[in-house]
This record gives sequence, C-alpha cells and structure tokens, in this order.
Amino acid sequence: MASRKVLLALALVGVALGVLGEAPRVGGELVIAFGTDPESLDPNKISSAPAGMVLTHIAETLVTMTEELEIAPLLAESWEFSEDAKVLTLYLRRGVVFHDGTPFNAEAVKINLERFQKAVFRFLIYPRVQNVEVVDEYTVRLHLDMPFAPLLAHLSHNFIAMISPKQIAELPEGQDIMAPVGTGPFKFDKWVRGEYVRIVRNDNYWGQKPYVDSVVFRIVPSDATRLVLLETGQVHAIMRVPPPDAPRVAATPGLELVKVPSVRTIYIGFNCQRPPFNDPRVRQALNYAVDKEAIVQEILSGMGGVSDAPIMPLVFGHSPQPVYPYDPEKARKLLDEAGVPRGFKCTLYHPTGRYMMDAAIAEAVQAYLREVGIEAELITMEWAAYLAFLRKPVEEATYDMFLLGWGCVTLDADYGLFALLHSGEWPTKGWANTFYKNPRVDELLELGRVTVDPEVRKAIYAEAIQLIWQDAPWLYLHYEVQLNAQSTKVKGLIHHPREYILAHRAWLEG
Repeated sequence: MASRKVLLALALVGVALGVLGEAPRVGGELVIAFGTDPESLDPNKISSAPAGMVLTHIAETLVTMTEELEIAPLLAESWEFSEDAKVLTLYLRRGVVFHDGTPFNAEAVKINLERFQKAVFRFLIYPRVQNVEVVDEYTVRLHLDMPFAPLLAHLSHNFIAMISPKQIAELPEGQDIMAPVGTGPFKFDKWVRGEYVRIVRNDNYWGQKPYVDSVVFRIVPSDATRLVLLETGQVHAIMRVPPPDAPRVAATPGLELVKVPSVRTIYIGFNCQRPPFNDPRVRQALNYAVDKEAIVQEILSGMGGVSDAPIMPLVFGHSPQPVYPYDPEKARKLLDEAGVPRGFKCTLYHPTGRYMMDAAIAEAVQAYLREVGIEAELITMEWAAYLAFLRKPVEEATYDMFLLGWGCVTLDADYGLFALLHSGEWPTKGWANTFYKNPRVDELLELGRVTVDPEVRKAIYAEAIQLIWQDAPWLYLHYEVQLNAQSTKVKGLIHHPREYILAHRAWLEG
C-alpha cells in the first residue's frame, strides 16, 4: 500500500503545485475534451470512463475513491461492519438535497440500491446484499448472505451513484436516465449527442461549491484534433495526448503535460465459443504472435507496461505471470497443431478514439497476425454502438476478436476478474463477452468474493490468475499510463487514476 501511495503522490504533485499560493477565481466556463460520447448517463446503464467522468460531477456515491486510491466518506459520513461481517451499517450525511430539492436520506439510498438490482453491473453488490434496511432517516443497513470483502470498494463506483427518488419514480419503465438529478457539485444542463455535455454549478451544494460556473465536456474522437483545440485555446484540458506528441506539448509555453498512473488494462478478447478460438492452443498462439513490448515502446512511446496478468499491478490481488514472449515460430507451430490453415480469415473489432492509440494498436496486431498466417479484418465502430455490439448473447455474437480496455476502478481483483471472466456473467447479463468458461476459475472467483482475510484472498486470486493466463481467453497487451494535457491558465484540476479529469476544485485565471 505504501508504494502505491508514493507512486500516486509523485504523479499528482505537479498538478497540486500549480494551485499553491494563488487565490481561486470564481466564474467562467471550463472546457474539457475527450474522445467518445457517453453511452448513457444512467448509473444503471453506463459502462465506460467517459460516462463515469461526467456523472461523477453530477451524482455522488456513498463512499468515494480519492486520487490516492483510498476509500473515503462522501454521502456516508461513516460506517461499520458487524462482527460476522454480514451487516454493513452506513451513517449518512445530513442536510444534503438532490438538485430537484428532494432530501437525501436512508429511504433514498434504499430506492437507489434496490433499483441497482436491474443494472448492468449489479454483480458489484448483488446477490450478496439480501436486504436494504432503513434504520432511521440517516442510517441504513445492508444485510448480506455472507461476508463480501470488496463491498466498500464497490460502493465507491459511480455505477452506484445516488439519483433523486423523485426522478426514479417518474421515469417511464424501460427508459434510461439521460439528464440525471444527483446531489453533486454540478447540475446537468444539456447533452448534444456526439458533440458535448454541459453541466452548471450547483449553488445549493452541501460541500465546498465549485469555482467555475459551468463545465463543457466536448466529444472529439481525433487525438490530433483534440491537441489542436488545446494549442489554439479552444479547450482548457484534453484526455489522451498521443505519446509521440508528448515532447511537443511539454515544450509548449502555456501548456502542461500531465502523466498519471491508470488502472486500465488493454486486451484483445477472443470469442471462446467460436471455432477456432475455442481451442486454447489458438489463443496461446496469438499471444506468442504479437510483440507487446514493441507496441508499448514504439506506438505508446513507453507510456505503459506489458501485461503480466489480467489486472494491472496497482490492483489488490494482482499476481504476476511469465509474459508470453514474442515467438512467431511457436505461434505457427501451435496453429498447425490446432489445424488452423495459413491464410485463415477472421474479424478484429476495435474502437477509434477511446483508448490511447487504439486504432494504431489494432493495425499493429493485424500485421503481427498476418506474419503467422492469420488474416484479421479490422472493423471499427462508434463507441456506444460498439458497446451494444459486444453485449449480445453468445448465439448472436458474430465477432472473432475485439479490442477493449478495462479500468479496475475499485482497485479490487473481484471487479477486474469476476465481471469479465466468470461464466455466470456472459452477456446479456454481464460483460464476460469472451464467453470463457472454466469451472475451477468460477469457483475461485466466487470464493475470492466471500473470503475476508486479505492474504487468503491473494492466494485465491493467484491460482485463478494462473489458470486464466494459461487458458488465454485474451490476447494480453498492456496496461495504460494516462497522458493528458491542460492549459496553465487552469488551476486545481484533478487527473484521477480512474481516467477522470475532475473539475470540482478547478478555476480559471483571469
């Protein structure tokens, strides 16, 4: 834990130094540009960092994850577990109201948590939570069927953000919340799909009020275009500077390059129920076929690290494995053993503008696969459509491979493994869209959820990760480092490891 704190403190110190000794200025509109439109702003439906970043400003969670990646109070001021770890009592903050004037209280928590039973990411707390009890106006108890080690960490996820009970009650059946009413420091104002989301200061916020009047999140898919917008002063901050452009940004007066650790792993998933990818030899072969170190060094300019597990090193439960070396000869041998003919055609779907250099990485993988006799057709899709495409049930899943990233934002292996690799989470229920199935892995992932002792949990996840690594449901690529940039006229921005730029304390120089 100490090493994690040191790493993050060093990464964040440059951002913090920019605000020391200066009096914040109130007013103005802050503009932040990122690559993809939110797929939704409904906590029950969102599944990406861009959506989460916007929602975090509007709707708050019971507990939060600080930029140092520590659990801290937010709408719950304190909490305690029972001796048997099967009851979590939360003591709520008083005097908080939703943006529509509805009081925040224990009943509001109960309504939100019960609504979450239908969420895409319901596995975060269900089925362990059996009952949500309103003890009094500001006390709520979660009754569990057994201990659930990652519960507090999962409650920090903005997929479990609190929405006004009035808005929930008035929402037509089956309709998403597109203009969320939360308790946060900013209120939703406007969303023009594919262009921008605008939020405005909540003057009735329970905590310290924001300095800026409003924040605009501009959707700009092109990395190069985002950088031009920053250089010409049309936006104040951008996400994902192309690594080759980082030296230029760092040398440009008036701009600041911000490098922050990320919790995201980038991988290519195989459809493990679709021949020939249902053969582990084929999946292992493709891991040997790709030079991951070259991708990190040449495409990402060293801004990342080659994956040595399905989760990255900052995450609890990480257990390093021997990296698949670049060995095209071994890849060809395994493909021959599996009966895959040279020139075999398949598909590789990928987003463009969502992850750092994602299209370039897909092209590099395509070239490496061609060297071992695999002809992968690259197909890119708009982000929201891509997410929907990857959540089809197994009988409708027509993809062979797909490029995706997963930010383990709760910093617990349960979130990074259970969601993606437990066979009970196949779409449309969950996000295990490789359709991977290993009964022993399922057993271990279930055991890891209900084991309280941290050292025992680590041993459980070590065994699970070893099996997953050998089965290779993914082509393991790399974990990211965030590379953002901002104008030096902006102070107090937080570049969070969850892949968020947070404007809660930001202000603009006059």
